Amino acid sequence: MLDTKTTTPYAAFLLRVSMGALFLAHGGLLKLATFGVAGTMGYFGSLGFPPIFGLIVIIAEIGAGIALVTGVGVRVVSLLALPIMIGATMQHIGNGWVFSAARGGWEFPAFWTVLLLVQAGLGAGAFALDVNKLLGRQVIPANA
Repeated sequence: MLDTKTTTPYAAFLLRVSMGALFLAHGGLLKLATFGVAGTMGYFGSLGFPPIFGLIVIIAEIGAGIALVTGVGVRVVSLLALPIMIGATMQHIGNGWVFSAARGGWEFPAFWTVLLLVQAGLGAGAFALDVNKLLGRQVIPANA
C-alpha cells in the first residue's frame, strides 16, 4: 500500500515540473521564438483583445514556467496563471471539444485550469527551492 505522506510530495513535484516545462515551451518557444512578440500581439489584437495582452501572456507563461520548475511560489503562481487558462478555454469554447479541431477545442485549456487548481492545492512538493532559506530567513511554523 502506498503511503500518501511519502508519495504526494513527489507527485506534486512531477506535476509542477511538467506544467512548468510546458508553460516555458508554450510561452517561450511557441509565442516568443516562433511567432515573436509582434506576431503574438497581433494575434491577440485579431481576437479583439488589446494587443498588449499578447506580451503579458508571454511574460506570464515564461515566469510561471520558471517558478513552477524551480518550485518558487507555486501556490500563488498556479492561481495567478488561472486567468490565462480560463481565457484560453473561453476563446476555444465555440470550437468544440477536441483540441485538434479547426482553431482548437476547449478541453485542453480546461484541463490546464484543473491542473493549476490541483497544483495550488498540493503546493510545491519535493525538490522545491526554499526562498526563505536562500535569503537566510527563519520561518516559524503556524502550529508552533
